[in-house]
Amino acid sequence: MDLIDHFIKLPGFSSLPSFSTLFSEINTDMGNSEIWFVLILACLMLTLHGVAVLMIAGAFHWLDRKLENKRIYGANFLSYFIAILLIIGSHFIEIVAWSYICVALQVFPTNPQTFYFAGEMYTTVGYGDYTLSERWRILPIIISFSGIFAVSMSGAALYSMMGALLNRSNQNPKSGAGF
Repeated sequence: MDLIDHFIKLPGFSSLPSFSTLFSEINTDMGNSEIWFVLILACLMLTLHGVAVLMIAGAFHWLDRKLENKRIYGANFLSYFIAILLIIGSHFIEIVAWSYICVALQVFPTNPQTFYFAGEMYTTVGYGDYTLSERWRILPIIISFSGIFAVSMSGAALYSMMGALLNRSNQNPKSGAGF
């Protein structure tokens, strides 16, 4: 109960806005309906990324079973490497897609600056010093969230693929002690 008491005693606690007031103020501050279009594009890209990762992981697991049945050991590590390259490629494609979206919205004056911005926001590096107009202040948040979720999906798929490889090496008496 002490934590709640301390929170209630904070100087700004009595002036906290309701959620609807806060959302309304943020929506008014953004001042453009293009943000909603960008949010829909982000959801669409995440959906497509999820489908692509599922297809890559599914193809890997199918190929892994085929190679195991034919007792072609080691080839499954090559297929894992190819899966990694395909997933990295899918992330690169998404960065390029964000670049095209930002170019179409005229967020920055030059294309290279737009590409670097999209890449840094997608990977949440945030290294560059970009000055956005007020209407695009929320754009880095949207791009960053899409990158975080996409990388999470990819990580989960790669983890399941690695699990298949590790379990295989532990089950194969010729492979030694495993990892």
